[in-house]
This record gives sequence, structure tokens and C-alpha cells, in this order.
Amino acid sequence: MSIALTTLGNGVRVVTHEMPDLYTASLSIQINAGSRDERADQHGLSHLLEHMAFKGTHSRSALEIVESIEAVGGDLNAATSVESTTYYARVLKENIDLGIDILADILGNSKIDSKELEREQHVILQEIGAAHDTPDDMVFDHALETAFDGQAIGRPILGTEEAVTGFQKAHITEYLESHYHAPSMIIAASGGVKHDQLVGYCENLFSTFKNLSAPQRDVARYTGGSYIDDKPLEQVHLILGFEGIAYHDEDIYAAQILSGILGGGMSSRLFQEIREKRGLCYSIYSFHWSFSDTGFFGIYGATSEEDCQELMPVTLDVIKSVLDDIDEAELSKTKAQVKAALMMTLENSAARADQLARHVHTFGHVRTTEDILQSVNKVGKNEIIAVAERIFSSPPTLSAIGPVQKLMRADSIKDYLSKA
Repeated sequence: MSIALTTLGNGVRVVTHEMPDLYTASLSIQINAGSRDERADQHGLSHLLEHMAFKGTHSRSALEIVESIEAVGGDLNAATSVESTTYYARVLKENIDLGIDILADILGNSKIDSKELEREQHVILQEIGAAHDTPDDMVFDHALETAFDGQAIGRPILGTEEAVTGFQKAHITEYLESHYHAPSMIIAASGGVKHDQLVGYCENLFSTFKNLSAPQRDVARYTGGSYIDDKPLEQVHLILGFEGIAYHDEDIYAAQILSGILGGGMSSRLFQEIREKRGLCYSIYSFHWSFSDTGFFGIYGATSEEDCQELMPVTLDVIKSVLDDIDEAELSKTKAQVKAALMMTLENSAARADQLARHVHTFGHVRTTEDILQSVNKVGKNEIIAVAERIFSSPPTLSAIGPVQKLMRADSIKDYLSKA
């Protein structure tokens, strides 16, 4: 595995994983700024900026950007998350110079045309409207918003209609100048890429980015709480959540394995007890999101109004069963799932580029596969029970949309879990 990391003179970091057998290369530029880094009056600006990056530069129109990359069979994309914004290009390896040139152009040379801004604001309003029509998406937004009440980390990434329509070019320019600095930027590439060659391109293309520090993030405060939206839907969509584990925390692998045991697949405890044995729902699973200083551990389920009353107590009983004991065979199976997911990521160049950037942002270097596998292998059932006690002793977060009259509320959930 050929991994290399270089820091340019202005603080931009370039990390690569050369996969000689691949004919393509996945390129990404990850900015250590996302929705969490917005002030209250900037809510939704990170996502709007991601959209505007493709709407023309001083050297290429919006059409020329997409025509240039598609003319060589490549593609472009971008994504905004809570703590980062990432811009992607995937190209044949002989077109890496074009791919990185376009990415540099849209980030460092954006035109931000007023008419394009108005059109893109309207596009995002459609995106917000589509999300509001999808309860199984909205229930996640409300869960995080409730778990971190009144904080940027909990605000929906898309923003609000009022906020998005109020942004002007000056707001975007201010945000760019505050957050899109060289030390916050990681250029990651995997596949048919040569490290020294890419570094050479980047030294020329990214030299104008300033070596400045980004504004300090507020420390996250997990609060828990309830969001209940009684709607005449066919099903109740709900999330039961707790405070999770941060990226840097030594318990992160225990938390991932815990999530797998609870609801990570068809053989998981939640799926077997709630769907297979009782038929209470079609979809039930657990998840764990890590951030730089906190996390969110959740269980999602969707069920009918009639079965809603039974679903929550059964779910809580499954949680309590993990606190009692972990079977060694179950532990071994779930570890195998976690390790397999990691190895499958390594075979996907785009996912690998994402992982490279995330490692450099989080740890300052790329952790070896052997190191990660060893960390997973070291987790025993006592560590999982301990992290389960830690997670499930935090105040519960309940987010629910649908016919919720019979749903157990957050205070009752806390009492139920506290009983032996």
C-alpha cells in the first residue's frame, strides 16, 4: 500500500494512495468547514456555497466546467456535512491534471454571479421542500437538532427557506474568506495517481490560498430531549438517540461494534427480535455518527400506529440485553462485519480518498489498515458493555413523526432504562 502525505508551503496537505492497477483516479478536496461552522445568520451557507462553486469561475462558465470534465469521461460532485465540505472529481489517470485544475478553479476563482445565485437559491428551496416531504429524512434532522439543542452542530445542513433566500454574494465571499484557508484544506487522491506529480500540480494551483487559521468551533453540548410531530401518516418514523463517541475517543471501535450487535444487519438483535420474531416493523437499525468532540448513537424504526405502543418497550429491552451480556460468537461475527466494511472501502477509490482526508483531518496522518484492524480485534465484550453503559446512561433523544399518540415519551424511556 503506497500512501504519501506532503504539506505545501502554505499549509495545504496533499495525501495519496497509489493503486497501480487502476486506470482511474478519484480526487477530492475536503475543507474542514461545514454546517457546524456557521453562525446563526449563516445557516445553510456552507451548502449554498457548495452549489455555487459549480456555477462559473472567471475562466470557465458553468457549462464549460461540466463540458470540460465530461469531454474526457469524468464527473464532478460535492457534498456538505456537519464538519466538512468536499468537492470531488473522478477521471481517467491521464486526465488528473484537468481534474485537479477544475477543482482548484471552482474553489479559488469562483465568480458568484448574482443571477446564478438567485437560480441556485431556488434550486435549494426545491431541495428543502423535497426533504420536508420525506419524513424518514426529516426525523434524522430533528433528532440531531434536539440532541444538540440551540447549537450549530444540530442545525439542518440545508438551512431554512428564509435564510437561503436572504443570502447575497457578500455573505458567500465573507464565508469563503473566513473558512477556505490552506491549513483547512486537504487534497486527497486514490487510484492511478502519482504522488509527486499531483503535488507538483497542487503547488501551482493552490498557492493563492492563505495560511490562516479558521474560526474556533464552539464545543458541543449534548442535551437530549424530544421532538414529536403528530402527522396523519401511515407510519410513525422515529429515532431513539443518545450521546455517542467522538473520533478521537478510544471507545470509538467499541461503539461501532455495539451498533453492529444492536442493529447492524439482519442477524442483529433488533432486527431478529423486532422484525423477525414480532413483525412490528419493516425497517429497524442502529447507527453511530462521530464528530470531532462528540457523537450521536441512534436507533431508527418505522411502524404502524397500532404497533407503535409495543415497539419502544421491546427496543429498550433489546438495549438492556446488551448491558447484561455479549455472546462471544456474536462479538466475533460483528467484528468480522466491521473489518469487512473497512476492507471493502479500500477497494473503492472514491471512498478511499474520503477516508484519507478524514484521517488527516482527525489524526494528522493516515492510520494503517493493520493498526485499525488491531484496534477492532482488541475490543472485548467487557469494553462493549462499558461503552453501552456510558452511551445509554446519557439523556435520551426522541424524534418522531407520524401518528404518535401511543408512543412512549422521553421521560418514560429514561425511567425504563434505569430499572434493573
